[in-house]
Amino acid sequence: MGRSREQLVDEVYVLPAAPGRLINSYLLGDTVIDSGMRWSGRSIARSLRGADVRAHALTHAHFDHAGSSGWLCRELGVPLLVGKADVAAMESGRVDTHGGPVVNALTRLVPTRSHPVERGLAEGDLVGGFEVLEVPGHSPGSLAFWRARDRVLLCGDAVTNLAGTRKRPRLMILPGLLSFDSGLNRRTVAKLAELRPALALFGHGPAVRDPGLFADSVRQLAD
Repeated sequence: MGRSREQLVDEVYVLPAAPGRLINSYLLGDTVIDSGMRWSGRSIARSLRGADVRAHALTHAHFDHAGSSGWLCRELGVPLLVGKADVAAMESGRVDTHGGPVVNALTRLVPTRSHPVERGLAEGDLVGGFEVLEVPGHSPGSLAFWRARDRVLLCGDAVTNLAGTRKRPRLMILPGLLSFDSGLNRRTVAKLAELRPALALFGHGPAVRDPGLFADSVRQLAD
């Protein structure tokens, strides 16, 4: 039996993509966000039993977030939505837009299967009750998802929390070796600090529920 989904706030669940919070997938409203590694799909699908899932979207097209996307879309019978600048990577299966050639070569050892993208997402689109924010840098088409009514923000890998526990957040912007353009990432995440989310969610690591801590940390990273 796979682990069940864990509710964080209204219509927001974290899904079991990997042990602990090493790699996170989410259910936002009726949309599954990210699919973990290529072996994460079955665990995610089991955790979704009874949920009304209408779509699958990606924060970005990298092997640890899109690894099971093709399988999951076929299993659930739902369309795939991806940031416009990441569509070509997902449809080709060449999700190797990290900054370091060695890292890109290593990711090809865990290949991501290509899958058709029904819609390329852009700033202001709505997905699962969340507004799409374009935050390019970690990948060309990286996205964040924002719900203003209760100030919930899903950052993807635009900002990462390396903390092992919820009590001591350790936010960072991934270096150039792991990102398409870390300088661009720094410039674009500055707008996330302005949001001062009550709940910040990450592609890796536990959530942060301190708006001031998130905002101050992200401003320092952007500077």
